[in-house]
Amino acid sequence: MKRRPSPNFDDRPASVPVDMLVLHYTGMQSAEAALERLCDASAKVSAHYVIEQNGELTGLVGEDKRAWHAGVSYWRGYTDINARSIGIELVNPGHEFGYESFSEKQITALTELAHDILSRHPIEPRNVVGHSDVAPQRKTDPGELFPWKRLAENGIGVWPETVSPDNQKGDIAELLAGYGYETEDMPASITAFQRHFRQDRIDGEADNETKSLLQSLLDRMT
Repeated sequence: MKRRPSPNFDDRPASVPVDMLVLHYTGMQSAEAALERLCDASAKVSAHYVIEQNGELTGLVGEDKRAWHAGVSYWRGYTDINARSIGIELVNPGHEFGYESFSEKQITALTELAHDILSRHPIEPRNVVGHSDVAPQRKTDPGELFPWKRLAENGIGVWPETVSPDNQKGDIAELLAGYGYETEDMPASITAFQRHFRQDRIDGEADNETKSLLQSLLDRMT
């Protein structure tokens, strides 16, 4: 792993556990542009790690420090997500500059890194999230091409069981809140959920399939 220290960090609050892993894409036109911004003191953004398309890993901020990657965010009642999370940026131009599939080398490197992180921190499966999960009104990364199911099959995060959407009568707001999402902007949160867990149809609609997928995830949490 290379090291490229970023000045954009501060101390984590005392007694707050590192219990979340937040995954991002860089959303910039090149790896170097992303690294320069994440190490630019005036930008006031950073992450703990960056993974390039060739699988190369760069460490920017020590895990014992609070990197500035999540911004205004929410998950399971918490709003200072930076304080309790590790942030990983995967180099990808994102939706603005030509969103593309993540490379095999990137996902292999991410899997190895995530396993290492999970072995050292008490991060439960539903706390492995995307930036869009914790900031649904602002963010779309890592996006609908990110292989969440593959990661879950490798012990990183969680994936819903196959479900039947017939006669699903759950309240979407309660289901979303129960899993962890904020519910102030319901269409945004539903869209974020679908971008993570139903990537073939992202429409922001609270249909029975979406509710069934949520219920399946909640059932696995109990």
